[in-house]
Amino acid sequence: MAGQVRHRTGPRGGCMHRALVAALVVPVMWAWAAAGNEAAGPPNIVLILPDDLGRYDVSLHGTDIATPHIDSIARDGVLLSRFYTAPVCSPTRAGIMTGRYPIHAGLMRAAIAPWRDYGLDPGEVMLPEVLERAGYKHRGIFGKWHLGHFQRQWHPLRRGFTEFVGHNFAVDFFTHERLGERDWSLGYEPLVEEGYATDLVADRAVRFIAEHAGDDAPFFLYLPFGAPHSPTQAKEEDLPLYDHLSAIDVPPGWADATGIDFGMSLDDRTRLRRIHASMVHALDIGIGRVLGALDEHGVAENTLVLFFSDNGGSVGIGDNGPWRGCKATVYEGGIRVAAAAHWPAGDITGGRDVSVPLAYVDVLPTLMRAAGISDHGGKPLDGVDVLDVLTGKQDALERDLYSYVAVTEDRDQVAVTEGDWKLVIFGPDLREPGAAEASTRQLFRLDEDPLEHRDLASDHPDIVKRLTEKAIAFRSLEPPRPMPSFSVGVDGFEPPPNWQFGSD
Repeated sequence: MAGQVRHRTGPRGGCMHRALVAALVVPVMWAWAAAGNEAAGPPNIVLILPDDLGRYDVSLHGTDIATPHIDSIARDGVLLSRFYTAPVCSPTRAGIMTGRYPIHAGLMRAAIAPWRDYGLDPGEVMLPEVLERAGYKHRGIFGKWHLGHFQRQWHPLRRGFTEFVGHNFAVDFFTHERLGERDWSLGYEPLVEEGYATDLVADRAVRFIAEHAGDDAPFFLYLPFGAPHSPTQAKEEDLPLYDHLSAIDVPPGWADATGIDFGMSLDDRTRLRRIHASMVHALDIGIGRVLGALDEHGVAENTLVLFFSDNGGSVGIGDNGPWRGCKATVYEGGIRVAAAAHWPAGDITGGRDVSVPLAYVDVLPTLMRAAGISDHGGKPLDGVDVLDVLTGKQDALERDLYSYVAVTEDRDQVAVTEGDWKLVIFGPDLREPGAAEASTRQLFRLDEDPLEHRDLASDHPDIVKRLTEKAIAFRSLEPPRPMPSFSVGVDGFEPPPNWQFGSD
């Protein structure tokens, strides 16, 4: 399949898992009927999450990087042109797994650093735990976890997954090391295997599909690829493909929002852009292998494939197109990502452009609906079921969207989107007296100015006031002792052997 656009083949003949307890049968059947898919049964689910992929790093948006396999998800399914995530890695992953804004768990201001003894609250009910109740017997994760690594209570196998091969955070793509220690595991144990990390993740996914496609229960496959996150490393054979590319400009708004100057030279940006593109090429080939395995084993028809990046592309390396900002900002370039979905049996087809704003916190409630679970048994969800939006039965959602990140300890970024209005605030902690007035506040009308060029704050003080109040309320959801910013605690840190989780 490598290098070729795959073609979808026949339908899946699976049925409801015979081991489902009787108490779940009625809500499951109700959900299938509501979705119009009672003949197909609950779908297999494949959730593909690249890391730091820019919106314009895929050719479906017109980039110079050829991504035919990623493009095919949107071509055969639907393009999600307004899909939003958190600005950085760990918060997006937490929101996907819980259906809740990660600020509730103190896990929104930054990604979990390698030196951080912090993880997603075990009291949060996780997506694979919910799917287990719906009869998903096999629930695999292959790739980057990044939701806590110092204590075993945070391990993927303790959070509802049945199989795990991968790493905790960004690692060397060839040695699989971080700070001199190998971070690559099979379940709870260190794993030594040779190969480029992107290829190894795809290998595991293909094997998982082959092993479980014939089961009478659906499977859940979560693929949080490490690519194209740093370290920026590509296979030698892929580098000549993109040695013609030019550097990406530093997007407007980066330094103002983050408080950090960007000092990379033009030559360095050019070199890293070319390597980054080659990494995206390998990622697309790996995704093509996964999609090809679904076809080969006859389960593509009733498999829901959901693809999106965890945040925007990195400053000066990933291509976020004309959008303002990039990773680590709450501007559109940091949170409006490349995304697509496909589920033939569920009528997510036809190449439509879904322009309704959707978000990472919608993943859990939407997959609950597809799987037949009406109550996840956890804390109140922030996300909503958007299955009818994906199928075209619904063309609007009435809700606000929120974003928050703090690259440094003394500089917050908060955004509130209310209909067509978006308020961006950067400055001190909004919970402090007078912080809002001391902050920079920018107001944009996204329907007229999606690139966030025209600040309308001075023209609409009433809207600024209303959205500021919402931003303060959202920021106040953070519990005591949240995770610090990324760099706090790095001095003097020594990694544990093989980055292994602690004992119970």
